[in-house]
Amino acid sequence: MKVTPLKITDVKLIEPEIYEDERGFFFELYNQKKIEDILEKKISFSQDNFSFSKKNVLRGLHFQENEPQAKIISVLNGRILDVAVDIRKDSKTFLSYVSVEISSSTRQSIFIPEGFAHGFLVLSDYAEVQYKVSAPWNKELERTIRWNDELINILWPEIEGEIILSSKDKNAPSLSNVLEL
Repeated sequence: MKVTPLKITDVKLIEPEIYEDERGFFFELYNQKKIEDILEKKISFSQDNFSFSKKNVLRGLHFQENEPQAKIISVLNGRILDVAVDIRKDSKTFLSYVSVEISSSTRQSIFIPEGFAHGFLVLSDYAEVQYKVSAPWNKELERTIRWNDELINILWPEIEGEIILSSKDKNAPSLSNVLEL
């Protein structure tokens, strides 16, 4: 397993060791001990989530208040642009973001620590995304930040057609309203 820190070094690109032969391929999608060794800390994931989304669907930017979630994002089918926004007020990268394209063809995953808002845009005809989270989802604590908030200024790629949002994401408040800046 190869791990590369991204522009915000707490966010990591994980590349598995893939074993291929005439039958197909095999790799570890997740290994608790290896992840803890890489992060140099204990971490426990309590829930696995799966989403199926069509092309141009944008999910996010989401986070949980008071019960933050670390995440490992993997694409089982398709291709996405994954985005993590640092909302840790004491961080030197506060309000910075990192984006990276991951896909089922590269088999890469992204580790996002607690204290980040997360979202992704589907770039392929559809995407099946699996993500591990370190705290169970809690509807009362979930918060959403507008995907195109001017304070963050995420450079989303040009797409054919329009971005498709849920009503929650479409009506999301600005970052300054969510974090009381």
